[in-house]
Amino acid sequence: MYITMNRIPVHQEHWPDFEERFKNRLGLVDEAPGFIRNMVLRPADDTSDCHIVLTMWESREAFENWTKSDSFLQAHYRARQDNQKAKDTFKGPSSLETFESVTDTGS
Repeated sequence: MYITMNRIPVHQEHWPDFEERFKNRLGLVDEAPGFIRNMVLRPADDTSDCHIVLTMWESREAFENWTKSDSFLQAHYRARQDNQKAKDTFKGPSSLETFESVTDTGS
């Protein structure tokens, strides 16, 4: 399994708006070959200002194919438009990390 983790620093007063954008997303990634799951994680306390967006994929190739697809461009077009309108939402740039699963106790 291949996992992406995008750390997105969001000002706390903008958490509800940021989270609502993900709840109302187009969902195009859900149909991508090799896509498994998407999770948006809110900080549980004041020690972090970053939301985490996790995506899980069958393989690195599946993720890379998604990033080269027309659906990816469509899904992120809205995000780019929203970001231009709400620059005060973010405390800084996001940071993408990628991982390969070594073990998984889930089903």
